[in-house]
Amino acid sequence: MWIIALVGAVIVGLTAGDEYLTWLPIVLAASVLAAMGLQLALRRTKGLVTRMAASIGGAVVIVAVATGVLTLVWSTVA
Repeated sequence: MWIIALVGAVIVGLTAGDEYLTWLPIVLAASVLAAMGLQLALRRTKGLVTRMAASIGGAVVIVAVATGVLTLVWSTVA
């Protein structure tokens, strides 16, 4: 689900302007829900917690980096 976080962060960065802090949590929530849905759809119980932690942790890191980059960009523009 890292791809959802990455694509969503790029779209937010390109379109949201200084409202990025409103949209990035929505991107993270979509990534978490997609990760949960995918992992539950796989119907494999072994390693579920590890796979979920990796999926959600990666999405959190991607959104955190995007937040940092956009904060730097918008702090220099403003």
